[in-house]
Order: sequence, then C-alpha cells, then structure tokens
Amino acid sequence: MLGQDLRSAASAAGHEVLALVRAELDITDPDAVQRQLAQARPEVVINCAAWTDVDGAEGDYPGAVAVNGAGAGNVARAAAAAGAWTLHVSSDYVFDGAKRQPYLESDPVAPLSAYGRSKLEGELAVARAAPGRHTIVRSSWLFGNGGPCFPATILRLAAERDELTVVEDQVGCPTFTGHLAPALVDLAWSAGSAVEGIMHVAGAGACSWYELAREIVARAGLECRVHPGTTEEMARPAPRPAYSVLGTERGHTAPRLPHWRQGLGEFLAAEVPAR
Repeated sequence: MLGQDLRSAASAAGHEVLALVRAELDITDPDAVQRQLAQARPEVVINCAAWTDVDGAEGDYPGAVAVNGAGAGNVARAAAAAGAWTLHVSSDYVFDGAKRQPYLESDPVAPLSAYGRSKLEGELAVARAAPGRHTIVRSSWLFGNGGPCFPATILRLAAERDELTVVEDQVGCPTFTGHLAPALVDLAWSAGSAVEGIMHVAGAGACSWYELAREIVARAGLECRVHPGTTEEMARPAPRPAYSVLGTERGHTAPRLPHWRQGLGEFLAAEVPAR
C-alpha cells in the first residue's frame, strides 16, 4: 500500500523514482542491496519493505527480524555508502500501550510482541548504519487502496455477514497511506534539514478498532451489525498495545496529516463503487 502510494506521490512531485518490489530486491541480502544502491546512486532511499504479519511474527521471529531488523540495517548501510539519506518506516507497536496520553518520540519503548521487537531492532539498526543520515518515521494502523488492510477486510466481512465483533479496548491512529506518502516525500526531500532521528507521523484523531469498523460499515451503507469485543475475548497470538496513539514533540518539522475520517472517506470513495 505505502510503497505504491509513495511511488505515485514522488512521481507527482517531479522526482525520478526507482521502485523495487521484493522479486527485484530482497533486503535480507546485503550484497544485493549494496550493488543496487551503488548502481542507482539515489539521493534518498525510503524503505517500505517490512514483515507486516503481526501474529505470524510470534511463530517466526527470526523471519520477522531478518526483514524488519537486519534488512532495515542493510538498506541504511547501503544508502549511506551511496551518499543517500535513509527514510525508514517504523511502527507504534514499539510501545507497550501503558500510557494514556499520546506517545512522543522520546518516550521509552517497550514492545509487547515479536513484531514490535523486530521493528525496534530495525530502528536501532538504521541508527547504527546511517548515523546522522536517517529519519525514522513511526506511523500507526496503516490502510490504503493498494493492498489488504483493516477497512478492506471489514468491507468484505460486512458484505458477507449479518454481525461482526471487533475489539474496542485497543486505541490508535488510523493512517491513510494516501496522506502519509506525500508527507514522507516532503520529509525525504528536506533531508538533512532538522529531520534527523525519530519522528511520529500518523493520521489526526484516535479511535478504537470497533469505532473504526462501525464508521466503515455505516459509510458503506452495509446492513451488518458491529458489536464491541475485548482483546481477551478475541485472543490473538500476538499481544497488542491497548493504547498506541502517536503525538509529536518535533514541532513544525513533523508533518500534520488530515483526520483519519478524511482518509477513510478517500479510501471508501475508491473502494465502494467497485464493489
């Protein structure tokens, strides 16, 4: 999702874009990454490659950390060697969710899940591999039109079923990739101008998964009834933070994205007519 939207946003901004899918470049292969970036000589490298299966990471942490941890380091190291700035995308799941106010960049990290630990390893690997030449952007609850995501799943299930139960005790910031992508392009192009280090960039506002699901079903005009559930009742292999709302202390340097409801509206405008 994010990679496709980034390619579109960067092209629309007039940048020359080289977008590589996994079949063209496996970031767990450091030599291949080094060769590719040495040949391309980019000004900025944005790493959207990630192991995103949160539950699957519980059973295969080595696989998850190979991509999210060591793989992220491979990209940053090769980018630095090529003279490029690295922009790396991380996650709200590096936090444990114990806080009840928005998490800031300087808040202590304490991931609950294997996925969260793998994303934290990626942050550390990027910082080691490209000191002074990187931006780590933590975002939250990504959804978009280019791939599988929570709103797309709810649309499908709500069209098939009369009732759904969705957890209401996990709260975060749904972030539309169509909004995040141009913000990342702007950050990348200002590389070196007060954007070094960690930055939180997520959709404005916050909600639970239950609230988000209700909004999706209502806006799509579906008859499915959505019921609130608890994390305990709907046990999943990986623990999730109960509260992972992201705020920022980076002032005017951090992009402010539109509200998640606006992002959802744009997502549904592209999805629902095709259904």
